[in-house]
Amino acid sequence: MMTSECCNDIVLEGKVLTAPALSHENHGVRFFRFFLEVPRLSGQADTLPLLIPEPMVQQVCQGETLRLRGQLRSFNNRSGVGSRLVLTVYGQEVLPPCGEAANHIALTGSLCKAPIYRRTPLGRTICDLMLAVPRRYGRTDYLPVIAWGQLAQQVRSLPTGARICLEGRLQSRIYQKVTESGTEERVAYEVSMMRLESQNKDL
Repeated sequence: MMTSECCNDIVLEGKVLTAPALSHENHGVRFFRFFLEVPRLSGQADTLPLLIPEPMVQQVCQGETLRLRGQLRSFNNRSGVGSRLVLTVYGQEVLPPCGEAANHIALTGSLCKAPIYRRTPLGRTICDLMLAVPRRYGRTDYLPVIAWGQLAQQVRSLPTGARICLEGRLQSRIYQKVTESGTEERVAYEVSMMRLESQNKDL
């Protein structure tokens, strides 16, 4: 069970799809990016982007199983190519594999805009949320969250600024984006809420 002290914690276990490749350098530390494939119970799989500091690179092998703990981070893409909000799992610790796929995230944050409640073409209820999750040192990650069914009903009326504590999974979703040069296939990442632990409407 999660407590209100939890902020941003994700545990993944899956297959390393790509070898770590240099992404960037910050304050003298090089960071490497790769993709992890995590199966769902449905038989589909999520392909998730990970970022790790150089000291962890030797623990990541393409084609092997990896279990990792970290945080879900966001940054604004100002290149004009791809999504404006880019999500990445920042790896902080490699764990011993358990032999089973894992995809679990716990978040505590505040709604930074009003929930969007809607129905899918098949009639399922869904609610889109944008959660502001603070980091240390004053930075904030803005993380898209979706809730289905009864959970969507629970969160649809929450006001901007409401503080919520939730558990869920990180998923990837392919969509078609119409651009000036035609239609492009892109990938979006979002947190699918599985449990709403607590909520504070008075913030």
